[in-house]
Amino acid sequence: MSTPVPLSHKENRRPLGVADLVFFVVAASAPLTVAAGGVPQVYAATGVLGLPVLYLVLAAVLAVFSAGYAAMSRHIVDAGAFSAYVTEGFGERAGTAAATVALIAYNSMQVSLYGLFGVAASGLLSTSSGWSVPWWVCALGAMALVAVLGYLRVDLNARVLAALLLVETVAVIVFDVAELGGGEPAAQVWSPASVATGAAGAALCFMMGSFVGFESAAIYGEECRDPRRTVARATYVSVGFIGIGYAATAWAFAAGAGVDGVLGASAEHGPELFFVLAERGVGGWFVDLTRVFYVTSLFAALLSFHNVVARYFLALGRKGTLPRALGRTHPEHGSPHVGSLTQSGLALVVVGGFALTGMDPVSTLFTWLTNVGSLGVILLLTVTSLAITVFFAGRPRERWWSQRVAPVLGTLLLAAILVLSISQFDVLLGL
Repeated sequence: MSTPVPLSHKENRRPLGVADLVFFVVAASAPLTVAAGGVPQVYAATGVLGLPVLYLVLAAVLAVFSAGYAAMSRHIVDAGAFSAYVTEGFGERAGTAAATVALIAYNSMQVSLYGLFGVAASGLLSTSSGWSVPWWVCALGAMALVAVLGYLRVDLNARVLAALLLVETVAVIVFDVAELGGGEPAAQVWSPASVATGAAGAALCFMMGSFVGFESAAIYGEECRDPRRTVARATYVSVGFIGIGYAATAWAFAAGAGVDGVLGASAEHGPELFFVLAERGVGGWFVDLTRVFYVTSLFAALLSFHNVVARYFLALGRKGTLPRALGRTHPEHGSPHVGSLTQSGLALVVVGGFALTGMDPVSTLFTWLTNVGSLGVILLLTVTSLAITVFFAGRPRERWWSQRVAPVLGTLLLAAILVLSISQFDVLLGL
């Protein structure tokens, strides 16, 4: 396999460290977006009370996967991550197929967020200033800003994401502390029986969307200070942060709304349940602030997914699978600027189409494309884990756990989640 030209080894570029990668990864998971929109929706759609348990289970599965994934990153450094690993395991055609699925999945996740962002930003402008702005106008404004930041240096993006991530993480922690401290104990949500109260398979698939982006640390390997250590550490930190954090938030919802009432309240209020509980537990001032942070949280996720998609375009352009112009990097900024502009153009076409047809930005644009993206990522994780197993077979390069056990166990666990997700996909669509 040929060694790609590094993205940004220029004197004016600051190499990325563990903290930078964690910012990119966790920002993609959008803590406040998951807390305000994701957790209540999973409760309502699946009827599973044991979401805290499932968050930890899913984090454990992804940690097992990450052992082999991180080990692979020490041998293969490529902006295509998934496609590069699958290529090493199964050949060029399989790698190209994986890259295509990844491109579709991440594009779907990124573009879907414009629907949610547009509605959230439009609502914020309406409540704060009385302005009535269509959702698509807000979405186009965010799209323009993402395009500019994606074109510029990646370390600038890291600073922007760091600031946005900090404020929304603090907001979620304040909410969790207030509800867990002032609500009922809600210890029942930690019992094994609570997992069997609804469609656990659908819940796992739904919740996988909360973790999407954890694997993207390897995509920035070429831009890291020390990819052999940085990628592995950032991946483990991100999985632990996301799993433990969202388990605590799901517990906080059950404590605030009550174990007997959290499912009904989630179905009644949807994303507004976060703000209903926050106003009672913290105060109106906190609700006003978190509505702003909710919008910035969505923007951070848009920017992070945009960066991932641009780098998949870069990888496919380098290989000649897509036009080779996509494999170019900016001579000054070192960014994959052609891929970045291409992603922005695709988003403009899709969002514009939904706006012109008058389709609902949340129930269609956001819901449809998010489900497609989540299922695609689960498939990619499963195939990549199998490819890592094949790659390390007969190659005593790593410790027995990361080379022998973790890839096989990760493949089996992820395949089970994939089968469960497909079998209960009707629950995710509300059918």
